Amino acid sequence: MTGGQETSGTAGDGFGTGDLSVVGRINTASNVTLVCDVVDGPRVVYKPVRGERPLWDFPDGTLAGREVASYLISDALGWGVIPETILREGPYGPGMVQRWVESVDNHTDRGDRLDLVDLCPVGAVPEGFCEVLRAQDDLGNEVSLIHADDPRLQRMAVLDVLLNNADRKGGHALEGTDGQIYGVDHGICLHVEHKLRTVLWGWAGQPVDDVLLADIEKFVAALPGELADRLAPHLADAEIDALGDRAGELLAAPVMPVPRTSRPIPWPAF
Repeated sequence: MTGGQETSGTAGDGFGTGDLSVVGRINTASNVTLVCDVVDGPRVVYKPVRGERPLWDFPDGTLAGREVASYLISDALGWGVIPETILREGPYGPGMVQRWVESVDNHTDRGDRLDLVDLCPVGAVPEGFCEVLRAQDDLGNEVSLIHADDPRLQRMAVLDVLLNNADRKGGHALEGTDGQIYGVDHGICLHVEHKLRTVLWGWAGQPVDDVLLADIEKFVAALPGELADRLAPHLADAEIDALGDRAGELLAAPVMPVPRTSRPIPWPAF
């Protein structure tokens, strides 16, 4: 489980070792989430372990390690979905530190374009988007929850299946100014029991792309060796085994899953 200190990072920019200067706090986050600048280095997100809210179904003090493990898995797959994430010391003790993503604000930067995950009036799903469900907004208007039908976002959805992500909200999928799509907030992942809750259900029942399956096959082959050793400080052995089982099941039946519970979407959805 979470333990030790991981200070790797891009050489020379202080990501792993430079002092953190707190810029502000993200108040919408469930756990203490601080925006920091590394002195003479990059901007980062810092989540101290001591600021984690206890959960009934995840061991206390393990969320930071699950964020690091999720990054290591994304990196091992070669997908680059999760920004570089490490466990290191900060002003409030050890915690997860992740590179900041400069993201596009479609509602201002691009003339009111839709975000990757958004709402639209029922019956008005635009081309290039998938409808997930229909509901009512705060004013009682009928709306559709939609997400972009984008292969970059679909790759994130496949990663969530492997991670058993219990909290893929719309705000956790970011369109970077560099043209990439990034996923953040992976503390509630990698449980041994089925926990998948996501807003990315638009591909349910559809085949997984062959290119992604080839990456997963290589991942399964590599998992029992050095990769498992890198995950071991952050996950229990049973959780690493369950990760391998989920990957193997996806290879055996390469179709995106359909909801299996009465609560398939996290709340709030954004």
